[in-house]
Amino acid sequence: MYRGKAREFLKGISVGDRVRITKEGRSYEGFLMPRSELGDEKHVVIKLDNGYNIGINIENATIEKIPYERARAKIEERKVSFSKEKPTVTILGTGGTIASKIDYKTGAVHPSFSTEELVNAIPELEDIANIRTNLLFNILSENMTPTHWKEIAKAIAKELNSGVSGIVVAHGTDTLAYTSAALSFMLKNLYKPVVLVGAQRSSDRPSSDASMNLVSSVRVACSDIGEVVVVMHGSTSDDYCLIHRGVKVRKMHSSRRDAFRSINAKPIGEIRENKIKVFQKYRKRKEEEVFVDDKLEEKVALIKIYPGIDKEYFDYVVDNYKGIVIEGTGLGHVPTNLLPSIERAYEEGIPVVMTTQTIYGRVNMNVYSTGRELLARGVIPGEDMLPEVAYVKLMHVLAHFSDLEEIRREMLRNIAGEITERTEVNNFLI
Repeated sequence: MYRGKAREFLKGISVGDRVRITKEGRSYEGFLMPRSELGDEKHVVIKLDNGYNIGINIENATIEKIPYERARAKIEERKVSFSKEKPTVTILGTGGTIASKIDYKTGAVHPSFSTEELVNAIPELEDIANIRTNLLFNILSENMTPTHWKEIAKAIAKELNSGVSGIVVAHGTDTLAYTSAALSFMLKNLYKPVVLVGAQRSSDRPSSDASMNLVSSVRVACSDIGEVVVVMHGSTSDDYCLIHRGVKVRKMHSSRRDAFRSINAKPIGEIRENKIKVFQKYRKRKEEEVFVDDKLEEKVALIKIYPGIDKEYFDYVVDNYKGIVIEGTGLGHVPTNLLPSIERAYEEGIPVVMTTQTIYGRVNMNVYSTGRELLARGVIPGEDMLPEVAYVKLMHVLAHFSDLEEIRREMLRNIAGEITERTEVNNFLI
């Protein structure tokens, strides 16, 4: 909240009040918003009538409270109905901005996750399916852990086995791809759609992508797709969403609405004008009982190679972890000073998997001598797996196998579409 000079400037004015701030001959009207506890004392924030927030330096500024009576017109809420003619979709909430609402009195964002709240906020949902909701937890996605992945997987299996048509998982975008990979490996005998969805812009912003992403996700949850996918905006406009395979997707931009892209593969398809168009093969829907294999070995490290990386750091990982995934340079390389440590890892039964930090392309350690040295020391080539996917997969594999040859075999086996047979040249930057 406000402190110091900002608090003095706002004397007699509270968060949520409508104010007019005048500075250097210009006036700004809007609702006073709260500030982070870490915010400085030289600025205040107001929400303009166009929905955007602006910060104003209070030096040489004046402020006045504007009398404002909130509209009292009653908005008729839609009553949620159930139709036997429509499929049923369960939306599981885990946090993030995809299913939240702004409190304009306090400026806080709260989960908006009851069936009634979602249907009244986005009426199109009820036109597509019967909607059920379950808020599992409400956390920032950077705080997601393997324990949360397991809870999500169990909730998905329970809902699918109860007869619902599909699942939508509302998730923060930052680590959404880790969760989609984990679910791809943990959900066994899956032949119904499990759709992860997020939003890059909060629901109080005019440019929010939350509504379109959620509507598109529910459509995919009613489709004949039978695997884990991610549905997000396909462009910066509101024209279509893309359907990405859960093990071939990454967030490629910090803020753009079309931040999620399929890597080393085409998207499964798109949703445009309420219709799904497919681009490649996918597992088809059928009625089967889903079960969860949630065994994970969490002592796996993901190491990015960089110039000057210290051998002692790598030795520490070898001493304290049970598996290592390397984000190597280029085709899958490390500095030669790490070769003794990698050899020791192999001798001690610790698998080392190589991926590439270039993101696009695949590992090929037969081209240069460094790569061949790594192969000779037992390093497992990660083909075209994304580093985070290889990390989650190794956690899954290590929980079931201890023999290095068996681990190698499983890491090179295509379990959920994470490995493609060949890298197509036209799958770069699409």
